[in-house]
Amino acid sequence: MKEKIKIAVAFNEAHPELYFKKEQKNSAELSFIPFFEVDKTTPIEEFEYIARKINSPKFLAFTFNLKDNLDSLIKMINQEKPDVIFNFIELFNDNPRLEMNIVGLFELLDIPYTGASPMALSTCQSKILVKQLLKSYGILTPPFVVFNSTAKNFNHGLKYPLIVKPAYEDASVGIENASIVTNKIKLKQRVEYVLDYFKQPALVEEFIEGRELNISVMGDKNPFVLPISEIDFASMPGNLHNIVSYQAKWDPFHEAYHKTIPICPAKLNKRIEQFASQTALKAFNVMGVRDYARVDIRLSKDNQLFVLEVNPNPDLTEGAGFMRSAHAAGLSYSRALKRIVMLAYERGKRAK
Repeated sequence: MKEKIKIAVAFNEAHPELYFKKEQKNSAELSFIPFFEVDKTTPIEEFEYIARKINSPKFLAFTFNLKDNLDSLIKMINQEKPDVIFNFIELFNDNPRLEMNIVGLFELLDIPYTGASPMALSTCQSKILVKQLLKSYGILTPPFVVFNSTAKNFNHGLKYPLIVKPAYEDASVGIENASIVTNKIKLKQRVEYVLDYFKQPALVEEFIEGRELNISVMGDKNPFVLPISEIDFASMPGNLHNIVSYQAKWDPFHEAYHKTIPICPAKLNKRIEQFASQTALKAFNVMGVRDYARVDIRLSKDNQLFVLEVNPNPDLTEGAGFMRSAHAAGLSYSRALKRIVMLAYERGKRAK
């Protein structure tokens, strides 16, 4: 009987004891009517659920928490000898910029792993480099400038409104309602906030009013685009900008979380849908990502497509983001996870 493919679902939660289950609040407590229910699943439970969904007659999956301990990782690899590491490790010692170093270790140990390579992770970590690379390949991205330090006059040559972002964060970290600025005074305040709080350059780009499209791409040698998802801002109140802020992504008690409603498949005319898919696939290839990624695009009011982000190894929560598009393509959660595993497994086999 053929042995099962062994998968280590690897993540890094240094202090899992600090997690607690969020409680649902009603509209009176929140001062608005919530659209989504509060997800009470802890990250640890989420990874255990992923392992259960992978387990089958062909696959044997188990979870591994790094807990910022490289020795434990080496020990697990030597003892368990996984065929594939399903890589959910996004930071080390609370530093997301060390994410690439962990997969570099997987490379040195010659163990197949899911998702982006060290080079792709490193490149995508810099919003500045991403924009420069995309632009060099003829892919539209909003005009931008970078401030590495505070300036006297903040001259930039861009058209207001502008959006100010930390240059090296992901998952909408540092993107809030106050990130949209409409004059030089607010620009100065926000740039100085990013410089002081995040200790990194401030990326300032023209804010593109329009529709926000999330385009998921799956594959390695022959990547393909999944059905396009859109973030619907129709219910967003006037005091909040039409952006997917940190609060909109991660704070279930913030109004923005309940007013950014996903629609999948997005309702687009065929020409725009085709061009958006082609643009996302080109961005996927330019940035060297693989297996699964999400390309965030703004469709302006005059129907131009601007790439905002290329996200390697995006969130794989069931029913959200990437998996929403996978479901629309006819892939169950379990089947999509297994397909990602096999992309890594087959890549490892080719390398032998």
